[in-house]
Amino acid sequence: MREADTRLRRAVHDGRPEMLEALAGWVGVPSVSAVPGHRPDVVRSARWLASALRSTGFPVVELWETDGLPAVYAHWPAEDAGAPTLLVYSHHDVHAVKDEEWRETSPFSPVVREGRMYGRGASDAKGQTLCHLWALRAHMAAGRRAPAVGVTLLVEGEEEIGSVHLADLLAAHREQLAADVVMVSDTMLWSLTDAAVCTGVRGSVNGRLEVRGADADVHSGAVAGTAPNACTELCRLLGLLHDGKGRVTLPGFYDAVAPLSRRERAELDALPFDEAAWLAHSHTRSVRGEHGRSVLERIWTRPSVEVSSLLGGDAEQPSRGVIPPTARADLLLRLVPEQTADEVARQLRRWLEDHRVEGYDYELTVSSTISDPYLTPTGHPAAVALEGAMSRALGRPPLRMRNGGAAPAAQLARETGAPVVFFGTGLVDDRWHGHDEKVEIRALLQGAETLAYFLEDLASAMGRPGPVS
Repeated sequence: MREADTRLRRAVHDGRPEMLEALAGWVGVPSVSAVPGHRPDVVRSARWLASALRSTGFPVVELWETDGLPAVYAHWPAEDAGAPTLLVYSHHDVHAVKDEEWRETSPFSPVVREGRMYGRGASDAKGQTLCHLWALRAHMAAGRRAPAVGVTLLVEGEEEIGSVHLADLLAAHREQLAADVVMVSDTMLWSLTDAAVCTGVRGSVNGRLEVRGADADVHSGAVAGTAPNACTELCRLLGLLHDGKGRVTLPGFYDAVAPLSRRERAELDALPFDEAAWLAHSHTRSVRGEHGRSVLERIWTRPSVEVSSLLGGDAEQPSRGVIPPTARADLLLRLVPEQTADEVARQLRRWLEDHRVEGYDYELTVSSTISDPYLTPTGHPAAVALEGAMSRALGRPPLRMRNGGAAPAAQLARETGAPVVFFGTGLVDDRWHGHDEKVEIRALLQGAETLAYFLEDLASAMGRPGPVS
């Protein structure tokens, strides 16, 4: 190991107690963006991060207000003015919780057990964000006066509610967010023992479908068998979303889907996939979906449509013996290259038009916070540098994977004109959005170490000047 690497590794691991203490403090702030009553907590979370950034050494730290919840911006110029700039994107808001489902601890009272920290946001994405701070602290502890590359952070407070004001922030602060490379830190690894670098994310379209039948609740004893039932009609429609082989039936849905290259298929095959272990870690119990495709193909490289919620009748009340007038479902569509969110939204509307029947009214609302899929350009110098940094932290080359979720990578690439790479410390069994969310402390340390190496290597990888180690 190079002497500089030894110094960085020692600095990362020496900072472990302080990093965990900081993460516990931040996780203790219930920054739930979807609950109006937690708005002050999201603001408090932003201020907590701003303070941590200043204490790390960032000379420029700002809270960017929106019409919703605040984002945090920070910038630290490189030691050499000619070095490239890295823009890091993440988020400090967290998903809503059901307190009664948590067993290890209450959601915002973090605890450490058996090498893991439990608490909402420990993995998604406060732990991932703090890895960047500790990488920079290690960078400085190894003798730097300033980072080897310019570092800009944009940590928004609305990711869990669809990044509703991200476009406004990117447009209003284009000059401050100028970068040569963007890194999205809201992704997952493959496993602790077989780490993989993420090379792409799926896009997403969120829709709400509402069906109306009768004008009001109608007593079933008077009209059963004759009245239009909104729940029944909605279920009919949802059943038509997939054919008998698990393929989505939206017209033209697969037309733009790019086939896997030989290289991409080899990368999937290289991952040590065990179906039984995956089912246990993902809590999914069984495999469903498009016939003739492997599990990894289905979750990373094929598009999908899921029903994320259903509402009809008085489900929480004793039965009143009525036929409900309305029913609604929330739909989540995941997209892959070369699909676009706008075109898939049009396909969804055409599908509904094809399946309307008389006697019902239909309303389809598509969220404005749609996102396109994104793949890191193959062989880009920043991606090569990231894989090299992971190799040094892990002691072996990383594998390659994609993430099944969405991120605003395509949006960031369009607005900045810079390529996007991905790095995160999450694992499939970290229970993002579920109960007992946790983060593996080993993943955090490996992540901070990887990022410290990446900061050292990025300038030379990009063919730009940087300080000599």
